[in-house]
Amino acid sequence: MKRNATGPDGLVIVDKPSGFTSHDVVAKMRGIARTRRVGHAGTLDPMATGVLVLGVEKATRLLGHLALTEKEYQATIRLGQTTVTDDAEGEVTGSVDAGAVELGAVRDGIAALTGDIQQVPSKVSAIKIDGKRSYKRAREGEDFELPARPVTVSSFVLHDHRVTKAADGTTVLDLDVTVVCSSGTYIRALARDLGSALGVGGHLTALRRTRVGPYSLDAARTLPQLQESLRVMPIAEAAAAAFPRWDVDEEQARLLSNGVRIRVPAAVSESAVGPFAAFAPDGRFLALVEAQGGKAKCLAVFA
Repeated sequence: MKRNATGPDGLVIVDKPSGFTSHDVVAKMRGIARTRRVGHAGTLDPMATGVLVLGVEKATRLLGHLALTEKEYQATIRLGQTTVTDDAEGEVTGSVDAGAVELGAVRDGIAALTGDIQQVPSKVSAIKIDGKRSYKRAREGEDFELPARPVTVSSFVLHDHRVTKAADGTTVLDLDVTVVCSSGTYIRALARDLGSALGVGGHLTALRRTRVGPYSLDAARTLPQLQESLRVMPIAEAAAAAFPRWDVDEEQARLLSNGVRIRVPAAVSESAVGPFAAFAPDGRFLALVEAQGGKAKCLAVFA
C-alpha cells in the first residue's frame, strides 16, 4: 500500500459514502493510517455524503476549532411528507398532497429560514439531554422537547423543483437547494420547518456536504482512493488555510513553543476573529493561539 512520504500527521479530507456513520469513517481511517489517533471535525448523518474532515496524530488537536467553522450543503427537500427522523431514513408519519404548493410561498418560507434564526434540532440527533443522547430518548419512546438554539443560515437557495409521486402515492414537491450555515445547523430541521410553515410537512431525501470552512470536495478523496494512496494535508498547510496567519521572529517562536504569553501586535489581534495560527521564520506551524488582554494564549502547541 502506498503511504505519504512525510507520514500520516495532518488532515485527511474524506468524501464520506452514504450508509457510513462518522465513527465508521474514523475506524476505517485508523486502519488506513495505522494509528489509533484519528478524530473528526463535525459529524455527518449516515444518509449524508461529502466532506468529512479527519485529523491524524497531532492534527487531532485542531479538530475542535475546525468544527466551529461554516459549512455548505447541497440537499433535496421533499414537501408533502413528514418522517420521525426528519429525513428519508425515518418512518413516514404524515402525508399531505403538496402538488398545489406555489413556488412563491416556497421562496417566502426559505427567506424566513435565512439569517440568524432560532432552530429546534431534530429529536433523532446526537444532542445530549442530561447526559443521554436525544436519539436514544426518542427511540425509547420518551416524550421530551429540545430547546431552540441560535444558528445562522447565511444562504438558502432554491435551484430546481419537481412534482412527483411518493411511494405511498402522495403528490410531493421535491426541492433542490444549497445551504451555507453555521456549525450546529440541522439541514433536516430546515426541511421539517419549511414543510411545517407551508402546511404540508417536509423532510430531507438527500444531503451532500460540499465544504467545511476552507476544505471543499475538490480536496476530498473517497475511502477506496485513500486506501490506495493516503493523502494527508500537512498541519502547517491546514492551519494556514483555516486560520489567520501570524509570522513571528525566532525569539517569539522560542517563547511561544514554551507556552509563554507574548504580546500580539494590534494589527494581528484586530484582524483575527477567533484563533489564529503562529508560524516560525522557517515556516513551521508553532501554535494555535488567541489574543487575551493583548497577549497570545496558546490553545495548542505543535512545535
